[in-house]
Amino acid sequence: MSAPTSQQGRLAHAPVVLRGGRWWLDGGAGSVPAPDPAFTAVLDDFALSMAAADQAVANLLIRQDKASCVDPGDRR
Repeated sequence: MSAPTSQQGRLAHAPVVLRGGRWWLDGGAGSVPAPDPAFTAVLDDFALSMAAADQAVANLLIRQDKASCVDPGDRR
């Protein structure tokens, strides 16, 4: 039932939050632990996918920055 990462924080655009390695449903009236192992497994997978996507975007931005720093020569 715990997430595969020790990271804490809100899952983007979702009413769930990871605290202490455990998923919580977060609402206006408060938070309750997410008790369903199947549900938390899906949250774990989704969080891993989001982290991989964030890393892929960061890598693209780094490559883009490096490409813009390369001197393309004197093309006019």
